[in-house]
Amino acid sequence: MNFLKEMEWRGMIHNTTPGLEIKLNEKPCLAYVGFDPTADSLHIGNLVPIMLLVHFQNCGHIPVALIGGATGLIGDPSGKSSERNLLSKEEVESNIKNIKYQLESFLNLDSQNNPALIVNNIDWCDKISMIDFFRDIGKSLTLNYMMSKESVKNRMESGISFTEFSYQLIQAYDFYHLYNSMNCEIQIGGSDQWGNITSGIELIKKVDSKEAHALTTPLLTKQDGTKFGKSESGNIWLDSQKTSSYKFFQYWMNSGDTDAKNWIKIFTTLGKEQIYDILKKHEAAPHKRLLQTELAKDITTRVHGVDKFEQALRVSKILFGKNTKEEIKQISIKEFEMVFEGVEKHNISINLFDNSVDPVSLLTEHSKAFASKSELRRLFSSNAISINKKRWSQDKKISKEELLNNKYLLVQKGKKNYIVLSFD
Repeated sequence: MNFLKEMEWRGMIHNTTPGLEIKLNEKPCLAYVGFDPTADSLHIGNLVPIMLLVHFQNCGHIPVALIGGATGLIGDPSGKSSERNLLSKEEVESNIKNIKYQLESFLNLDSQNNPALIVNNIDWCDKISMIDFFRDIGKSLTLNYMMSKESVKNRMESGISFTEFSYQLIQAYDFYHLYNSMNCEIQIGGSDQWGNITSGIELIKKVDSKEAHALTTPLLTKQDGTKFGKSESGNIWLDSQKTSSYKFFQYWMNSGDTDAKNWIKIFTTLGKEQIYDILKKHEAAPHKRLLQTELAKDITTRVHGVDKFEQALRVSKILFGKNTKEEIKQISIKEFEMVFEGVEKHNISINLFDNSVDPVSLLTEHSKAFASKSELRRLFSSNAISINKKRWSQDKKISKEELLNNKYLLVQKGKKNYIVLSFD
């Protein structure tokens, strides 16, 4: 496959340097993306450059994932209005282990023809002295050139330390080092990284009189204008300990048609004909959400495995489909807690169920889930309250047998507002 044509129809190209297509057509090339270990997990915002490396490898080239053990200690000023808090070496090293593991789930390190590479820039940054760095590298880029970059200009009013100002030079040195040590001639990144990437191209040109290349991707936003990768609770992480596989799956399932049409091209390796076939079937019956299901299946399986995808799909069908009380009771305690993590929760003594319980008293006096009995009765009268996915009458008492896994009651106000009552 032609890499640039493949990325073009997928909508993944924002800018490229002149001559890149010629370079890619000459022979298999190396291209790298940098990932700074500023957190103990990557998030779905990182998936755009990761998938670029995946497609790059699928087109017969060699992808290089650079984990910034050195730059992670400095802090990238790009997109930041103030100084980052510096991480300790121990924190960075711990983050690197997690990120390396996540990258390995996407890249094929064992390919016979073009195995992916994962490198750490601390390995070469640690070996150059401060004097040599300033003499050999710092001398090659002028202050005026570095200050013209957006990542620096945007911080001039609020202030930027020399530490973060130097980030651009260190990233340029990374490109210079990879170019000379393994003939890596291309750097890939988001459009906000263009300034840092072109600094590396300039350094290579100044020091060695050689030509390097760049490709950047558009910064994604959702159709409604909100930031891609964010939910009400914050980032959508790749680590299931930070974002459960169910919530990860639901993020993609809840995407609108316009976003899903773009994302299935970016975040999956499905071919053009497969994707157009999915889009055609989806448009014939959009209420079935085939497009969102295929998108969620592909990316959830890749990140969390097929078992977690199937679990998330099963639980989702039980919660949102037309189901019986017995089907809801099939959800295990672990699954229930995973799905409703972060939902409003009230703990109540199990002794309350010595007798059947009046639902109005349970939801006001005993749990404080609702402040007003009169308002709650109004909601019951308008059929706006469900318990364990069943419409419930205020006159119908609740027995201990109603508890899910002998522990929970799932109270629903309207369609989307959940409250969990936990009994111990």
